[in-house]
Amino acid sequence: QVQLVESGGGLVQAGDSLRLSCAASGRTFGRNAMSWFRQAPGKEREFVAVSVRSGGSTYYADSVKGRFTISRDNAKNTVYLQMNSLKPEDTAVYYCAARSSYRSGSYFYTRSSEYDYWGQGTQVTVSS
Repeated sequence: QVQLVESGGGLVQAGDSLRLSCAASGRTFGRNAMSWFRQAPGKEREFVAVSVRSGGSTYYADSVKGRFTISRDNAKNTVYLQMNSLKPEDTAVYYCAARSSYRSGSYFYTRSSEYDYWGQGTQVTVSS
C-alpha cells in the first residue's frame, strides 16, 4: 500500500522559514514526478512546486518562486519543501502528491488531477 506522509508544518511568524517533508512508502518514486500543493480555507487546492524526477528539473508557482525550494532524497524516498521568507498568504494545508507513472523529458505536472497519490496534509500558519 502506497503512503505519503507529510510533516514539518507549524505556526511561524512572517519572514520565518519552515521545511516540510513527505516520506513515501510502499513503492519508490525516483523516476516519477512529485509535487507540493496547498489549500487555504475557502479556496481551491493550488499548485506550489514540482520535481519531475529525482535529480531532474523543478518548476514553481509564481507566488512562491525565489522563496520555496523543492528537493528530493532518493535514498530516503522523500521530497522536501524548503520555505523561506514566509508570508501570511502562505497559510494553508500543504499536501504532497506523486504520480504513479513515469514520463521522460521535463513536462511539468501542475494540475491536481494529474497525480495518483496524496498525503494527508500538514498545516502551515504564518502570522503577521
